[in-house]
Amino acid sequence: MRKLVNSGSHFEVPIGFSHASRIDNYIAVSGTAPIDNGKTVFIGDLYKQTRYCLELSLQAIIEAGGSIKDVIRTRIMLTNISQWQESAKAHGKFFSQQRPACTFVEVNGFIDPNWLVETEMDAIKSAL
Repeated sequence: MRKLVNSGSHFEVPIGFSHASRIDNYIAVSGTAPIDNGKTVFIGDLYKQTRYCLELSLQAIIEAGGSIKDVIRTRIMLTNISQWQESAKAHGKFFSQQRPACTFVEVNGFIDPNWLVETEMDAIKSAL
């Protein structure tokens, strides 16, 4: 059975996606941008944007019935890979103990040019 988690983003309906989707014990979180109430937050601050995106993604994991301990993979997409350490510092605040698989990649841009980062997250809800 599929469980969908919606964020309320105005992009979800026209694009046709959910913030997260859970089937059985697998949870996938869509690309998460630094948006709050339809507006980009922390413009120009990669660390804060990354932290905020990870917080939103973890909220979606929790809404889908998982927890931070269930996260097995993160993806961090940046518009400027030379600043990866700022983003990595935010990632480490959440995952330094757990250490999921993680990938940092540079992209040409996002829907909003003020987004410096988007994150994705995958989790497997353990039976324990």
